[in-house]
Amino acid sequence: MSLTPPEFTVDLARSDDEIRAAQRLRYEVFVEELGASGEGVDHARRLEADRFDAHVDHLLLRDVSRADAPVVGVYRLLREDAAREIGQFYSEDEYDLAPLRSSGRRLLELGRSCVHRDYRGGPGLMRLWQGLSDYVAAHEIELLFGVASFHGTDVKELAAPLSLLHHRHLAPEPLRVRSRVHQPMALCPEDGLDRLEAARAIPALIKSYLRLGAVVGDGAFLDHAFNTTDICLVIDTARLDPRQGALYRREAS
Repeated sequence: MSLTPPEFTVDLARSDDEIRAAQRLRYEVFVEELGASGEGVDHARRLEADRFDAHVDHLLLRDVSRADAPVVGVYRLLREDAAREIGQFYSEDEYDLAPLRSSGRRLLELGRSCVHRDYRGGPGLMRLWQGLSDYVAAHEIELLFGVASFHGTDVKELAAPLSLLHHRHLAPEPLRVRSRVHQPMALCPEDGLDRLEAARAIPALIKSYLRLGAVVGDGAFLDHAFNTTDICLVIDTARLDPRQGALYRREAS
C-alpha cells in the first residue's frame, strides 16, 4: 500500500469494467481470504459473481490518491423493484422475508460488502457508509436488511456470540425473519454467558450495524459454499440511533 494518505470517492458502478472490479475485490476477500466457493467463482479470471450482479447497484469505494484509483471497497444494493425482476432477494435462499415483504415499507437489501485488507480499520468503511446513507436517502428506503457472516460453520465455536445476539438483539416480531434451514442461535443461556468475551467474538462489521440499532432474525444459516455462518440483520431507518447515524451521513465526512 502507498505511503500517501488515501483519498476516497464513492460512486455507483457505471460500466461492465467497474462491475468486474467489484467482483475482483470480492474474489480477493471472499475466495482467497475466507475460502468461499460455488458456481459464481471464476478462478481463471479471479472473479466472484452471480446472477444477481446484473440487477443490482454496485457501490464502489476508490482510493483516488493512487494513479490507478483502485476499487478498495464495495457494497451490493438490491432494491425491491429489481428483486421483483429477478424473482427474489438474494437472502431469500436463506431466510423467509415474509415479515419484511408484508410491512408495506421500502426495502433495500445489502450484500457482498467488503473492504480490501489494506484499508480496514481506517476511514474507508466510514466513507463507504456515507455513500450508502446518500443512496438510502435518495431512494427513501425505510428498511435495510441482509445477511452478515461469521467465518466458519462450526456453531459450537460460535455458540457464545450467536447466543448473545439472540438474547440481546432479537428483532421484534413484526421484523423477525426466520432462517429456512433453521440453526438455533440461543445455544447458551444468557445468565451463563461471559458477555464481554462473546461480544469480542462478533465481527466488527456486525457490531457496527448493532450500534446503528440493527436487530437480528430468528436463527442462523450455515452457508457451506461460502464457509460462513450467516445471520440476518434488519435496520429500521426510523429507529436509527441518532448519535451513531449521524456518523454515517455525508455532512459528517
